[in-house]
Amino acid sequence: MVKVGYGDNRRVSLAPPEGEGPLRHERLRTARLYFCCDARPGGDDPGAVLDAALRGGVDIVQLREKTLPRREIERVAQTFRRLCDNHSALFIVNDDPDLARSCDADGVHVGQDDMDAADVRATVGPDAIVGLSTHSKQQMAASAEAPVDYISAGPIWETPTKAGRPAVGLGLISHAAASAPHPFFAIGGIDAANAAQVVAAGAQRLCVVRAIRDAADPTAAAEELRGALAPLGEAAPGG
Repeated sequence: MVKVGYGDNRRVSLAPPEGEGPLRHERLRTARLYFCCDARPGGDDPGAVLDAALRGGVDIVQLREKTLPRREIERVAQTFRRLCDNHSALFIVNDDPDLARSCDADGVHVGQDDMDAADVRATVGPDAIVGLSTHSKQQMAASAEAPVDYISAGPIWETPTKAGRPAVGLGLISHAAASAPHPFFAIGGIDAANAAQVVAAGAQRLCVVRAIRDAADPTAAAEELRGALAPLGEAAPGG
């Protein structure tokens, strides 16, 4: 299927040209820093914060928006897609594989209470990236049977972006470092002040929301977070 331009997002397909699937997965393999951002950070257009975050070293951006109308989300997704392309970063959408297709995203991230990962994979196809949230050792172990490419582990600390979700602490990160069946991103209340603790617990990849979105200087915030990963060296985390 041929991709069409953003002027008709409803017809855009995730079906990639030859080689795009492997490129997506190679970018995931080498990714260190993942940024989740709503469609209107601080009530503003997302372009400035996204560009700043990507210049600071963000490798993956997720559009996480649960309140705006679908057409508005699709329109904002054009900005996410364009800026991720400009910086050779991956663009993921939250929860909705059909939205991922309409937005020409690289993949979709789902939670434990969202669509089953096997159904997500059937919708987006073999070349798209599928991520899954995990909050316990049991969910992490169960993900071994799921057709996903990465998992998130957390929330390490309580966070308003996951209201009502109890913190799991750094113990789950140490467990994931030893036995996660997929590459994992540590998530939940991570910022520049505590990122080194998360890395010391075994994380090689970090996912943040407020630490970059709400920062006065998102570029500097991303650079600080990458600095916390510096002790791991230049080699890609792999997986």
